[in-house]
Amino acid sequence: MLITLKDNVVKEYQNGTSAYDIAKDISAGLARAACAAKINGKVCDLRTCIDSDASLEILTFEDEDGKKAFRHTASHILAQAVKRLFPNVKLAIGPAIDNGFYYDFDVETPFTTEDLEKIEAEMKKIVKEGLEPVQFYLSPDEAMKTLAEQGEIYKVELCKEHADKGEQISFYKQGDFTDLCAGPHLMNVSAVKAFKLTSVTGAYWRGDEKNKMLSRIYGTAFPKASELEAYLTMLEEAKKRDHRKLGKELELFALMDEGPGFPFFLPKGMVLRNTLLEYWREIHKKYGYVEISTPIILNQQLWHRSGHWDHYKDNMYTTVIDEEDYAVKPMNCPGGMLVYKQFPHSYRDLPLRMAELGLVHRHEKSGTLHGLFRVRCFTQDDAHIFMTWEQVEGEIQNVVKLFDEVYSTFGLTYEIEVSTMPEDHIGEKETWDFATDTLKKAITAMGKSYTINEGDGAFYGPKLDFHLADSLGRTWQCGTIQLDMQMPELFELEYMGSDGEKHRPVMIHRVVLGSIERFIGVITEHFAGAFPLWLTPVQVKIMPIADRHNDFCYKIAEALDKIGIRYEIDTRSEKIGYKIREAQVKKINYMLVIGDSEVEEGNASVRCRKRGDIGKMSVEELCDMLKDEVTKKIIL
Repeated sequence: MLITLKDNVVKEYQNGTSAYDIAKDISAGLARAACAAKINGKVCDLRTCIDSDASLEILTFEDEDGKKAFRHTASHILAQAVKRLFPNVKLAIGPAIDNGFYYDFDVETPFTTEDLEKIEAEMKKIVKEGLEPVQFYLSPDEAMKTLAEQGEIYKVELCKEHADKGEQISFYKQGDFTDLCAGPHLMNVSAVKAFKLTSVTGAYWRGDEKNKMLSRIYGTAFPKASELEAYLTMLEEAKKRDHRKLGKELELFALMDEGPGFPFFLPKGMVLRNTLLEYWREIHKKYGYVEISTPIILNQQLWHRSGHWDHYKDNMYTTVIDEEDYAVKPMNCPGGMLVYKQFPHSYRDLPLRMAELGLVHRHEKSGTLHGLFRVRCFTQDDAHIFMTWEQVEGEIQNVVKLFDEVYSTFGLTYEIEVSTMPEDHIGEKETWDFATDTLKKAITAMGKSYTINEGDGAFYGPKLDFHLADSLGRTWQCGTIQLDMQMPELFELEYMGSDGEKHRPVMIHRVVLGSIERFIGVITEHFAGAFPLWLTPVQVKIMPIADRHNDFCYKIAEALDKIGIRYEIDTRSEKIGYKIREAQVKKINYMLVIGDSEVEEGNASVRCRKRGDIGKMSVEELCDMLKDEVTKKIIL
C-alpha cells in the first residue's frame, strides 16, 4: 500500500502496518515523540493498522490533536488514581481542554486540596507501572449492562446516546482501569512524565444547573518537567495579573451580588473605558465608518425575522410592553438592518460601513460568569458593512488592516482561525462554501496564514476569529469578521446597481475589541494593570514634600491640565518615600517630587514607574515628553 506522508512524500508499506511502525521507520525520535496519528484526516491511536492507500500524519505534542491525546491520557491516569483511592466514586467525563484536562466525579464528600496531593502521588505510581491503554469494543447492550453492574450511571447515560444510533461502543483499558472512551490515547502512560493537578471545583453534570453538582479536578500535563515548570510559573504570574484582583486594587470596576454578571464601572474605570472609546472612534473615522445607535429593546417579531429567536432564544431576555412581546437585544445586527432600510441605496453608496457601540444582554449561566471575561451585559464594538460581491475581498482586507493597527497599538499579536458552517445554520451549502472560500482568499492575498475551526461559524455565515496573544503568551478571542448573505435576504435589503436593477447587498459583521468590558479585562492582565500613559486613569502624581511646596504643585497641575494630562496632587502629611511607594502600587506612570530646590529652580524631580528616577526636568520639558508619549501611544 502507498502511504502519503507530510510534504506529499509517498512511501510503500505492507498492508496492515500500524501508524506507530511507520513512525519508527521514519525515525526513532519521531516514534518516541509521537502521541497520535491522523489517517485520512481522522485522528486515531498510533497502534491503528492501515490496510489500504492512505494519507498519514504522525502527531506529536507540538500538534494540537497530539496535545489532546497526551492530556486525555493524563485524564485517564487521574480517573484511575481516584478509583484506586476512592473505590465508590462514580465517573462522569474527562476531556482534554486548552492548557490541560479535567475529570468530573460523583463523590459523597467533595475533594479537597489535601486529596489532590494523594491523587497526584497515586498517578505517579501508575505512570511508573508503564501501562498500555488498549482499545476494545462492546455491543450497546453489553456495554450498558457492564456499566450498570458497575454503578456507573453517568457512563450508562452517555452509552445510551450511542446505542440509539446502533453503534459499537468504544472502551479503553489500562491495567485495572477501564473507561468508556472514543480515544485516542498514547501508546503507554509512561510518556506522561510531568503533570500537576491544579484545582478542584464544583461542576453540574453536563453543565445544566438542574443536574447534580459533581466534583471536577483540573490538571495539566507535559512531556518534560521543564515545560511544566514554565507553565506553572506563568500561572503564578497570571494570578498576580488577574483583572478581578487588579480591577479592585486600581478602583476600576466592581462585581456585586446585586447584579451578577452586570459589572459596575467606577470613576477611574470610566476614564479608562472612555479613553478606549475615544481611540475606537478615532480609528473608525480614519477607516471610513459612520456611527449609529440602535435601541436595546425591539419587538419579538424582529427577532423571528432575523433568525435569532429560532437559534438563540435560550440566551435572550424578554419582556412585555403594551401587551406585545419584546426582547432585549443579544446582538446589534437586526437594528443595523433597519437603519440600512431607512434610505434607498445606490451602488455608488457602497461599501457602507456602519459602526455601533451597542449595549447587549445575554443570559449566561451563573457558573460560567467570570469577571469581565464572561458577563451578562456588555458593549459590543460592532460594525456592519454593506457591499457588492465585487467589494467583499477588498473590504475584508480593509477590516484586517484596521485590526492590525488596533492590536499593534496595544502590543498584541494574533492568529487567525476560519470557522466554517455549523450544523445549525441557515442558507444553502453552496453559498456557504463560496463565502468561506472568499474569506480564505482575502487573507491569503495579504500574506496571512490561518487554521480551520470546523463547524464553528455563526448560524448565518462563516467567520474569521482573531486570537490575540498577550504578554504571557495566553490567547484571547476578541476580533471577528463574519460574512453574511442570509440576513440581507431575510430583511430584503437592496441597492440600485449600475445596470439600473435592484440587487441584494452582501454584509460583513465585525468586532475588533469584541466587547469593551472583555477587552478591558484582557489589557488589564496584558499590562498587569500598568497601562501605557495614554490609557492610565491617573497619569501623573504630584507630590509636595511639605505644605510650602503646594502652590508650585498647583502651577504644574495647571500646565498639565492645558495638555490634557490626568493628575492627582498628594498633599497628605506623609513621608515622600511612602507617597512614592503607594503611587507605584497604584501603577501611576510618573511621579513628580517637589521640594525646596524644585520650587527655587522652577522644575520637578521626575520618577517613571518603569524607568525609575529620570532626574530634574523643567515644566515645559515635562509637558513635551508627556504629550509626545500620549500622542504616539508609546508602550514603555
